[in-house]
Formats: sequence, C-alpha cells, structure tokens
Amino acid sequence: MLNTYAYPEFEYIQCDEQKHNTVKRHKAVIIGAGPVGLTTALDFAKQGIPVVVLDDNNTVSIGSRAVCYAKRPLEVWDRLGVGERMIEKSVEWKVGKVFRDEELVYQFDLLPEDDHKIPAFINLQQYYLEEYMIDECKKQYGDLIDFRWKSKIISLKNNDDHVKMQVETPDGVYGLEADYVVACDGANSDTRKMLGLEFDGHFFQDRFLIADVVMKADFPAERWFWFNPPFHRNQSVLLHMQSDDVWRIDFQLGWDCDPEEEKKPEKVIPRLKAMLGDDVDFELEWVSVYQFACRQLKDFKCGRVFIAGDAAHQVSPFGARGANTGVQDIDNLTWKLKLVMDGKAPESLLDSYSEERVFAAADNLLNSTRSTDFITPKSPISKAFRDAVLDLASEYEFARPLVNSGRLSMPTPYLNSSLNTPDEDTFSGKMRPGTNCADAPITVDGQDTWFLNKIANSKFVVLTFDTSITDKTVNINGIDCDVLVVGKEIMDSKGCLQERYDGTGETTYLIRPDQHVAARWRTFEQDKIKKAVLTATAQ
Repeated sequence: MLNTYAYPEFEYIQCDEQKHNTVKRHKAVIIGAGPVGLTTALDFAKQGIPVVVLDDNNTVSIGSRAVCYAKRPLEVWDRLGVGERMIEKSVEWKVGKVFRDEELVYQFDLLPEDDHKIPAFINLQQYYLEEYMIDECKKQYGDLIDFRWKSKIISLKNNDDHVKMQVETPDGVYGLEADYVVACDGANSDTRKMLGLEFDGHFFQDRFLIADVVMKADFPAERWFWFNPPFHRNQSVLLHMQSDDVWRIDFQLGWDCDPEEEKKPEKVIPRLKAMLGDDVDFELEWVSVYQFACRQLKDFKCGRVFIAGDAAHQVSPFGARGANTGVQDIDNLTWKLKLVMDGKAPESLLDSYSEERVFAAADNLLNSTRSTDFITPKSPISKAFRDAVLDLASEYEFARPLVNSGRLSMPTPYLNSSLNTPDEDTFSGKMRPGTNCADAPITVDGQDTWFLNKIANSKFVVLTFDTSITDKTVNINGIDCDVLVVGKEIMDSKGCLQERYDGTGETTYLIRPDQHVAARWRTFEQDKIKKAVLTATAQ
C-alpha cells in the first residue's frame, strides 16, 4: 500500500506538574488534537487565552479521513491564519453531479455568485489540515499553547469553580485542574462517557467502504455521485478528487457485509477495476469501512465542560457535516468564554453555546437523516419515491432539487437565539439576525481586501452606511465595539457590501465576534446599539 505522506511524530515531554508532583490550575484545557481541538487551541490563543492541549496520540490523523471542507469553516480557519495555506494545497470545487446508472440526472453549483474570497468547498486530506494548524500554533502562539502528547484523560470531575482531571502518560499518572475544559475527543469520547452523557439518535444499518486511491485520472474537480452504476449495481458510489493525485471513492456495501473482509486489497481492487477499468494504474493509500450514526447530546455544556465536534454530535458523511460543524461549534464558544473570563459578561452567556449549537446540530441531523434515507431507502415506499424522483429529474427541473445525494454543509443561522435583537425595520436579503456575515470585496486605505478579514479581530463590530458617523469605537459596559463606516473606514469597491446587506441610507448592523449578525436597523442610534450588545452578551 502506497503512503504518499510522511506522518510527523510530535515529541512527548514530561510536564512540570508531573516532574514536581504538583497540581496546577489552568485557564483552559482542550481534550483532543484533531481538527476541532486544534481550531479551539488557535482561537483561544488568538484571543490571548493560554491553553493546554491533551492528546492520547503523538501524530496527525492516519489516513485522509475528513477531506471535504465548506466555505464557512474555511472562513473561520482563514481568520485563524491557516485558510490560505489550506486552499493553496487543496482541490477547489463547487459543482456536483448526480448520475443514475450512466445518465447525468442533476448537477448543482454551490457558489453561483462571484466576489467571495473563500471557495464553496475544498478537498484536502485531514493530515494536511492538522499539520498546518499545529505549525501555526507553534509559529504564532508557542508561549500560549502547551501541547501534551501521549496524554490520556482517565478521570474528570466537575466542581463549582474548576474541573479536576487525572492524566495518564508514559511516565505514569498526574493531576491537572482547569477553569474550563473543551472536549474535542471525537465520536468515542472518553470525556462524554466520564460525564455520563448519552446520545439521542441512532446508528444506521448501512456500511460503506472508503478507498483513497493514488492515480492519474481525467475526472474533473467535481463531486460525482452514482445511484446504481453499472460497476456497482443496486448500490451507490461517491467520487472526490484530493491533493497529490489522491482520489476518495466511497462504495455502499450493505449491512450484511464483513467489514474486515471488505477492507482486504483482494476485495477492494476488483471493485476499483470494475469502476476505473483494467488499464488504469492505481495504488491504495488508505482503506476503511464505516458505519455511521445520526445522534447528538441534549446539552453541549456540562458544568464547566463544553463538548464539541463529534463528541457532541454525529452525522452521516453525506454532506460533509462532521468536522465542518465542529469548527462552527468552536467559533460560537470561544468569544463567549473570553468575555466571561475577562469579567465582561455573566456566566449565563455560556449557556447560549449549547442553545445555539444544539439547534444547529439538530438541523444538521435532520438534513443528514434525509440524505441517508434517500441514498439508502429503508422501506418500499421510500425506494419508490427515490426512484420516481430520479426518473423525473433527468427531464423535469422541479424534480432536480429533490435529488438528495447529500445536502452539502451550510451554516445554520441562529434565527431564534436569545442573543438576537429582532428586526424592527424592513430589510431585503439574507443578513437576518443570527445569520453568519456574507463576505464582500472592500478597499481599506487604498488596498483591496475582504470584509470578513477586516472584522476578524474577535470583537463586536458596528457596521454602518451612515457616513456622518465619526465614532471609531463604542464602549458598552467595558466591551469595545469597532465602528466601521462604509464610505470612510472601508470602501465598498464593487457595491457588493451594499447589495448583500441591503445597505441603503443609514443602515446599521451589530456584528458579533463570531461574525454573526446580532441586530440591524435603518439608523445609527447609540441607545439601540447598547441594548443590542447587552442582549448579545446575556446581560
């Protein structure tokens, strides 16, 4: 089996607490150094919060694992300094095609408009993503991020003002305390089990084979999905291009297969040859068989422990909702924790993490379950519906949106969040309170840049189109809000900002540190802004 990537190993070093048999209280501890845990480390450090990262391994993920990353998580990673490197290495795509047998029945474009910095989707092996984030952690925040490799949590207890832990290492066990803990330790989370938390939802009675194949091929950089292809009858197949001439191919196997048997090269290679042809040279990089679940916790906050990513919610892989959703968990949490740590917001603000992200997880589970039911129908009626949709889609436009080969990851707006200030004026467009901000090209001091980059400093922002405003900041109960005046501090170089934010007259927005709209008005009024900031910080 060809391995095109040299997995770096990170040095295990005995920590001071273990050396000196002392217990130290840390501001924050992160459990797990996968994509979600590393995102947490970067975001905490960017906001000046020192953090300890515990991981029971000492290398990046083996195998490409997660490969498909959506626009909103990429915008978060861009804010944290790794987005551009990811995109440069990746395969960008936005077109998906769905086939039945050999016939194209439907295709879609995930970013039909221009003037966005970040592409709709990229494909990049997870090991690259993790390596880039670890590099950024060490380069920018070596004094704030304490990586502890080969360190496994074996006990955890919530207390009123801290979390007490026991950590197992190659040198034995030591004690550790933290004001707060973020558990990012994956679907089989030990932290979740120690807290006695149970999932709602279920496993699906389906299995799929992942084959990462190294080959030269002329498939385009698109997502191709087949129902009942001639090379894999009565099942489905998914194809994605990755970096380094690696291709991800998923084969539906059925529930009655033997997972260990199906992973053997003598079983995988004939499937690939049936699909690709006998004359295509390829080598296997990684093979896995998975069974997936759609389930989530009722609450993502347990005392002073926050649960994020797959430790909190699990979805089927159709739609790329796993790591993408977990990154948005962290984007939601860190600014709130920073305000609470600094004494600028009450502890009750932290409850909104669970409120907003449980809602988002439920939305993801709903979409994921619907995709799974369409791809692998569980009843004669479901199968008849699926087949009828595919029959109609090739000829009739109305049926094409019903073709569900995996509704691809989109951010869930927090439309009913307790942190929102409801509209009192009439607006057009999508920028409702609770929605993540749309990007747009702008000019600052004569230099072309992007709106999301301008508001990437983890602060509240007041965006106004009222050019009479001279304030640079607004301070509300110790919380500084940057004021950006369109036409002064920032120039709307292509008119996209005005169009996407319905920026007529004196239109004003309050934007949260996680780049979500908190409130909007048709005028700039200090009293309304103050009230909205207090609402957005649970005061």
